[in-house]
Amino acid sequence: VQLQASGGGLVQAGDSLKLSCVASERTFSVYGTSWFRQAPGKEREFLAHIPWSGGSPYYRDSVKGRFTISRDNAKNTVYLQMNSLKPEDTAIYYCAERSTGVGLLSTSSSYKFWGQGTQVTVSS
Repeated sequence: VQLQASGGGLVQAGDSLKLSCVASERTFSVYGTSWFRQAPGKEREFLAHIPWSGGSPYYRDSVKGRFTISRDNAKNTVYLQMNSLKPEDTAIYYCAERSTGVGLLSTSSSYKFWGQGTQVTVSS
């Protein structure tokens, strides 16, 4: 089981980036896929979740209206569109999946599978 995150980079405040998470070797989990991020010296924090099929995405309050999670199951890819980026969005961004439906979506310990992370740096 492998998740591969990509699309990060160095951008200026106000710019946009679109991250991708590809599931290789299999399709995505039926428990949906989430994005997290971790800034230096900080806890890994939940950003957004999208169900595998049907249902509405769920977002962290601080990114609502700026970030949009979407998926293309035919391409085995989940996306995170990030607009109006701010310096405080600088972090390593990870996609993740749970192996069961147990645990809170917003808690990193609920997740078993993680991508390798992609660095996003936003300059002021």
